[in-house]
Amino acid sequence: MSNPGTSNAASIESRAQLVEAIARGCKPKSEWKIGTEHEKFGFILPQDADGREPLSPPPYAPRGIGALLEKLQGPDWAPIMDGENLIGLKGQNAQAGRAISLEPAGQFELSGAPVVSLQETEAEMQEHYDQVRGPAAELGLGFLPFGFQPLWSRDEMPWMPKSRYAIMRNYMPKVGTLGLDMMTRTCTVQVNLDFSDEADMARKMRVSLALQPLATALFANSPFVEGKANGLLSNRARIWTDTDNQRSGQPSVFFENGFGFEQYVDWALDVPMYFVSRDGKNLDVAGCSFRRWLAGDIQEPLKGLTPTVGDFEDHLTTVFPDVRLKQFLEMRGADAGKLDMMVAQSALWVGLLYDPATLEAAEKLVREQPWSAYQQLRADVPRLGLDAAFPGGLKPLAKRVVQLAEQGLRARVRNEASYLDPLHLIADGGPNQAQHWLDLYNGAWGQSVKPLFTEAAI
Repeated sequence: MSNPGTSNAASIESRAQLVEAIARGCKPKSEWKIGTEHEKFGFILPQDADGREPLSPPPYAPRGIGALLEKLQGPDWAPIMDGENLIGLKGQNAQAGRAISLEPAGQFELSGAPVVSLQETEAEMQEHYDQVRGPAAELGLGFLPFGFQPLWSRDEMPWMPKSRYAIMRNYMPKVGTLGLDMMTRTCTVQVNLDFSDEADMARKMRVSLALQPLATALFANSPFVEGKANGLLSNRARIWTDTDNQRSGQPSVFFENGFGFEQYVDWALDVPMYFVSRDGKNLDVAGCSFRRWLAGDIQEPLKGLTPTVGDFEDHLTTVFPDVRLKQFLEMRGADAGKLDMMVAQSALWVGLLYDPATLEAAEKLVREQPWSAYQQLRADVPRLGLDAAFPGGLKPLAKRVVQLAEQGLRARVRNEASYLDPLHLIADGGPNQAQHWLDLYNGAWGQSVKPLFTEAAI
């Protein structure tokens, strides 16, 4: 379910074309798949620092992330270029359907292939770790799947040579205080899931968007900033509360009766643009309105350019609600973390959304409270996790939701329910990942975060 680029050059003649661009994602239940994406921070291995700062984030070059991409190239991985720079790999042959890409500070991302089972999701992730570990070690690099960079400041993070990131880097400080932190110091794990039709999409959107803050609490894994605990469990989630609120969060329109493809298109048209791709280059149109462009109200950077369906599909990759709609639904509320937790994130949403009876029960559950309760929860869980205030208690909600997810997985008859075991432990009162690391930080680690780079590395 990766989206390495779009190429639909058809001029936009009507709003219906934009609706169709999303509606093409409708699939019969027999064709529903699971696509998992995850990111991780690179760091310099202390034993192989060779004059470099131990544990520091590697640059693109030399002996950095660009060199790792070069080492991974081969018959199964074709290069993705941005000008003269290698900025990703597209899987082919044995790796078909997968892609490797770079986030702004070199966070290394695998966009997994669409697969049928959680067993395949787990195997794909483990295979990726095995493929990366050796070439990375040759360069003196390790990787840390963690929600927020635990040690280094924003100014100490490198920037990758991707033109769209240069545009975003310039624009982000104009629309929020934390956008550059989002770009350079966060890592997430996402699962992409299918829908059968517009009504199925809308139901899945309402359920998953309401429950994203609960997922944030369950998967919280970013309690450190610049070497210290900062009183939060998910600093990554806090970053998203002041990144660019026009394009992120839990838009109220998504919860409204009658929400569907047209309403999503209308919302996206009013989100300011970042770039337009022409002749292999990204043109900076940050802040321009796609709606005005479509109406012929030409803004100077867009003068002489005709909007295409491909431009709109590119634009959809630059909106960041907690659940994003493209030709599938993308769950965006979780911190990156341990492998079993990242697979559990996929298991949670597959269990809740892919069995019709469970989805119906989950919708009834979330409708017990007004949508405003979930929007408030989003503001509270970065600091409080499952202790955040919620009518009836967030911990009881967590138990009910995880039990529903188990019901949904058992209905799939694929022996997948055990992937939820880590979430049952947390819902029953055990520590989440952030609390686990905080206990070590305040105890055996003597308030140092450096042991993370050994204990939590892949």
